[in-house]
Amino acid sequence: MIPDPSQPVHLTYCSNIHPGETWPEVRDNVEQFFPAVRERVAPGARFGVGLRLSAAAAAALADDEVFDEFAALLEQHDLYVFTLNGFPYGRFHGASVKEAVYRPDWLETERLDYTDRLADLAARFAALGQEDGVSVSTVPGAFKPRADTPAAAGMIAEALIRHAAHLVDIRRTSGHAITLALEPEPCCFLETIDETIRFFEAHLFSRAGVERLAGLTGLNATESEEVLRRHIGVCLDTCHAAVEFEDAGHSLARLDAAGVSIAKIQLSAGLRIAEVDEEMVAALTPFDDGVYLHQVIERRGQDVRRFTDLPGAIDAFRRAPSDTPASEWRIHFHVPIFHEHLGAFDSTRPFLEDVLALQKAQSRSPHLEVETYTWDALPASLRTGNVTNAIARELTWVLEHLAR
Repeated sequence: MIPDPSQPVHLTYCSNIHPGETWPEVRDNVEQFFPAVRERVAPGARFGVGLRLSAAAAAALADDEVFDEFAALLEQHDLYVFTLNGFPYGRFHGASVKEAVYRPDWLETERLDYTDRLADLAARFAALGQEDGVSVSTVPGAFKPRADTPAAAGMIAEALIRHAAHLVDIRRTSGHAITLALEPEPCCFLETIDETIRFFEAHLFSRAGVERLAGLTGLNATESEEVLRRHIGVCLDTCHAAVEFEDAGHSLARLDAAGVSIAKIQLSAGLRIAEVDEEMVAALTPFDDGVYLHQVIERRGQDVRRFTDLPGAIDAFRRAPSDTPASEWRIHFHVPIFHEHLGAFDSTRPFLEDVLALQKAQSRSPHLEVETYTWDALPASLRTGNVTNAIARELTWVLEHLAR
């Protein structure tokens, strides 16, 4: 779906909201949900698919017969794939994933192999008629404790440059430009916008990074730098950035000034508690689902403290002296973006609204994707209606904001 025909910007939602790891499950989810959502949001319009593929599903879809069958399904329902979610490699629903969601990471060859396969599939989707290219989002390098060694940044950069060489091969053989989008996230190797820019400048756009790609591809230095800037960018998740207390305008300006492309914006919101007290902490209990990692960023005055999961933040709060000044918490728990207030809590939706206003003023990314994957983990009071109507309501909310 293109919200504004005058701009090549595509909007959809990510299929990772629907449980399913095998290819038959993913295929059935696409057939069941995407046409139904489209009829509620943009009846009769060609509708984009944000496709999440586990490693097992991607391997199955690589089979020519399976891909052709899926291509026919897309054509039948007037759907097209313009972005892939290559973040979770394995199981993502129904069992605890926590920090295992980042594994294998960019320190492991399995991540490179998996992402190369996703890029191959992306090129095939592009060949079906998505001329703008296809984006593939991925983990932010690694979970931060895994990358806490002097060699880690160089190892991650080497794997990414090898993937960039694969993208060069795809461009040469198919003519299609596929973009990898690293997704900064709290408590990960790439966490803040500033950390992300430093990594790109020191390791990917550096002379050593450019020369390494040139050696792998036969391109000259100018061409190699253009490839790295064109084919490796970021996926800006508005929940993650808001939880980090980023400023929307400053973040986008910093990325633009550094020449780091925003390949995809994931439209999402997290939880916000303006002043934490015992009543608020007690009300958080239903959000500790035991499945996903819910990082907490605490700000007290100018001091910021990070917790890798909600139980750790709650425990630290309850151990603190009673006269400790109140703090603000922002929590990585994706909540429906049509809610700004959620019972006792607020959401970080104002950050998302700022990003959408900037996107409307000047297109910052060609791919917009709603990503509220925690639907099944939400407290029952927030899961009103069925998932199809909730997704349609989120997309309609986005369209209304882009039209303002």
